[in-house]
Amino acid sequence: MTPGRPSPPPAPEPAPTADQATEDAMSNATTVSPAHSASSASTLITNIAALVTNDPSLGDGSPLGLIQDAAVVIEGDRVVWTGDQSKAPATDNRVDAGGRAVLPGFVDSHSHLVFAGDRTQEFNARMSGRAYSAGGIRTTVAATRAATDAELEAGLTRYLAEALRQGTTTFETKSGYGLTVEDEARALRIAAAHTDEVTYLGAHIVSPDYTDDPAGYVSLVTGEMLDACVPYARWIDVFCEKGAFDGDQARAILTAGKAKGLHPRIHANQLSYGPGVQLAVELDAASADHCTHLTAEDVDALANSRTVATLLPGAEFSTRAEWPNARRLLDAGVTVALSTDCNPGSSFTSSVPFCIALAVRDMRMTPDEAVWSATAGGAAALRREDIGRLTPGARADLILLDAPSHVHLAYRPGVPLVSGVWRRGTRVV
Repeated sequence: MTPGRPSPPPAPEPAPTADQATEDAMSNATTVSPAHSASSASTLITNIAALVTNDPSLGDGSPLGLIQDAAVVIEGDRVVWTGDQSKAPATDNRVDAGGRAVLPGFVDSHSHLVFAGDRTQEFNARMSGRAYSAGGIRTTVAATRAATDAELEAGLTRYLAEALRQGTTTFETKSGYGLTVEDEARALRIAAAHTDEVTYLGAHIVSPDYTDDPAGYVSLVTGEMLDACVPYARWIDVFCEKGAFDGDQARAILTAGKAKGLHPRIHANQLSYGPGVQLAVELDAASADHCTHLTAEDVDALANSRTVATLLPGAEFSTRAEWPNARRLLDAGVTVALSTDCNPGSSFTSSVPFCIALAVRDMRMTPDEAVWSATAGGAAALRREDIGRLTPGARADLILLDAPSHVHLAYRPGVPLVSGVWRRGTRVV
């Protein structure tokens, strides 16, 4: 369960524009006025019942690096100290955590947030017995093309605010609901105003405009569309699946993206067995996402690579599909991430805590494994070392639970336990 050797991104992620006014103090927390300017002030968060650091050299020596009766010191946008509260240094500010748990902010490394429209009827039909397939994406494509930039950005910031209130401090999001040069580029431009973790997914499905010419659409995705999208994206993704893109098409798309400086990720083996996971490992993709239908060779390939298996339990919940075998992956030594896959068709949730509870209950992960995968695992899936942990030098992204232990995220499913969020050292919830 140890991540590969992820490298930090070229630039820090910008803060979200939504929900920045929600910095009111939590109940039972005391803050002392700063003695210095906000940019240089230090803050001690103390009286922490259990601190998840994700550094096994600390605390109990587990992958979570759990410290009991702990404290953490923030200065500027960084963590500068963690340890036993009795040994905490003096600071400008002080926050009493009131015997609650503190964790790194959740890292949601797979979402589809730039879209318009509603697929309630599709969900209702599916819950009434209709099977899920890749084709439903076309409904969202039509609505997204018809939406204005302002409407798309309003939706994006709404879902980001939801996620932030539930503890997500870093998120990746994709294009994929435009499928024209102009619509894919504008989706990425809108997303890039809110995060550096932007993924070009022109290869979500074959555009309805190219139904009779899939080869022509691959040429567009790897040519003019790619050129228009490169300035806004860090990643390139492809849905490698029956009804979307086969292995050869996916390889051509990802290879073209790599040649333009975008790093691969891939929707792999969600609905059926296929070449996606092997292709991900071959191309050193940061992550292979879904990973529901795996052969022994697929598991072995992941275990011997830097590619993270990102599991998306919200999708299985919302489609009544087979659960990924998380236990098999973890026992083989694969690095696992947990993310929401927030999208309007197959996983319309922005809640990482909900996905943690599903992973523990239905994918047979332990609470420790699920929390690690939703924090450090997500960071590994983005090849980031500055997030997903609470150790000196890490970005000061952390959440306070209204509970004494991280285990309550699975123990009390559906309960809004996140009572405080700091992002880059600033209280935002």
